[in-house]
Amino acid sequence: MSEREAFITNTKCECGHQNPVGTVLCEACGKPLGKESDWGENLEMRYDGVARRSQRVNPSIIDRVWNFFSSVKIAIYLIVLTLLGSMLGTIFPQESTFLNIDASSYYKQEYGTAGDIYYRLGLSHTYESWWFVTLLVMIGASLVICSLDRVLPLYKALTRQKIRKHRQFLTRQKAVLVTEVQEEPEAWVARVIQPMRKKGYRVKKDGGALLAEKHRFSRWGPYVIHIGLIIFLLAVLARGLPGLNMDQHLAFPQGEITQIPDTTYYLKNEKFTVEFYTDEEMPEEFRGKKILPKLFQTKAVLYKCTADCGDPTKEPQLAEVTTHDIQVNSPLDYKGLKAYQFDYDLTPVLRSVQPGLKNSTTGETYGKFKLDMKNPQRTITAGPYTMTLKEKYMDFGLNEDGQPISKSPYPNAPAFLFLIQGPNLPAEGQQYFYFPKQVDKSQFQQVAINDKLAGSNRFLELEVDNMSDVDFSESTTYLNIRIDRAMPFVWLGAAIVMLGLVLGFYWQHRRIWLTVVNGELILGGHTNKNWFGFRREIVSILEKVDVVVDEKSIDNGGGLT
Repeated sequence: MSEREAFITNTKCECGHQNPVGTVLCEACGKPLGKESDWGENLEMRYDGVARRSQRVNPSIIDRVWNFFSSVKIAIYLIVLTLLGSMLGTIFPQESTFLNIDASSYYKQEYGTAGDIYYRLGLSHTYESWWFVTLLVMIGASLVICSLDRVLPLYKALTRQKIRKHRQFLTRQKAVLVTEVQEEPEAWVARVIQPMRKKGYRVKKDGGALLAEKHRFSRWGPYVIHIGLIIFLLAVLARGLPGLNMDQHLAFPQGEITQIPDTTYYLKNEKFTVEFYTDEEMPEEFRGKKILPKLFQTKAVLYKCTADCGDPTKEPQLAEVTTHDIQVNSPLDYKGLKAYQFDYDLTPVLRSVQPGLKNSTTGETYGKFKLDMKNPQRTITAGPYTMTLKEKYMDFGLNEDGQPISKSPYPNAPAFLFLIQGPNLPAEGQQYFYFPKQVDKSQFQQVAINDKLAGSNRFLELEVDNMSDVDFSESTTYLNIRIDRAMPFVWLGAAIVMLGLVLGFYWQHRRIWLTVVNGELILGGHTNKNWFGFRREIVSILEKVDVVVDEKSIDNGGGLT
């Protein structure tokens, strides 16, 4: 017969106290209820016999859900599943660790079939996946319900303790002493109070009975740990909310002001410098084989947008907020936003060109205009002609269907599709593909593309006269931008967990019930751990009142009745 079935029908004690349904021990005198009173075992004192909600005999649907999450076994399964999921996320690098890759092809190229399967299963972004987040939420729910299911009965048991306890309650504790005393009950109990107080006990007396207790707070240690873990999990989950967390690797060409995505901050790479080790400074094994940087530094200026921030038709109004020379392990830090030096690229990056629209038949040029790679004008007037920008590709390429795409957001191979309208052109205009870089003109066959678009009567070309019309960024610095406003709560949760561990490990909740009746001393003691130290303490207290006993005689491993 289960514990739930044994005590569900017998809730009224012989002392007359009517106990709540499911209570194992009488709340008034502590007498075991039901058939357990006939067993020769120590009492289960975890919640002093108070019933938990998860022990209901006829649970409703809500109770079944409650029972599921209140199970420690289920909590362990959830934790193991989460650990296994975390391990899956470490087999291959996560997508978030790369600067610029095409994940759909990268994993197959680098790791073969296993990598392709890994990507298709969605394991390349394990820690942001719905199933991993669901496991974390379920662990959080389990922590909350486990705590509520146990902490409320424990609170009731500890705050409703009675001084006088039934004989069976006392003799079925793990630490028990039954012996004779010659003094009057109240006089003997009065003498034992002082030694107990010297040991740190708080003593309550009721005639010839007393209850001595200390370190009750240690019983809340596990629940303090649960509170810390709940705060920790909530903080981890909150990092997925917009604005609370960012961990991106961004490119900042030298001399440009670049917006940090999803923020009102802009960062300018005023100057990037790099110093390399000389051959004399290099270790011998690397000489002539590698070129290692000794120092690379970004002179950065951080701006905050103050007006016209979200209007693409207007230039944002920026105010400088801080500057910093960013080096490895010396990030820019401003109000929770941190910019770490991550990498660099000394390849010049095209920022803008100033081509002119030229009539290839007559040689006439219709004036220059500035074509910015990132934010080009949508409509440009060149002499009698109007050029409308239809498409922009920062890194030109073709997909599997042969359609033009941009392979990355960086101007590695910029391309622009214009619609030109004006004299001697069709009424609907003439399309023109323009590649600013000479190498791209040849690689992607700009002339052939435009001949196909416009036909044999094409006579307009975009040309740059000389290098003075070309603006390059000498280098690009890559910064790791981090914002983590949930991190203080992560540390708070971790600190609360440590507090709970300290409470639970370094203190023990000790209680001694003592009754003197008709010259007989009945002592029962309980602690949640360190029974050997507890029994020694009881012996030392009794010696102060001339009761000499042996520690072994207090050990009630079998449960006296």
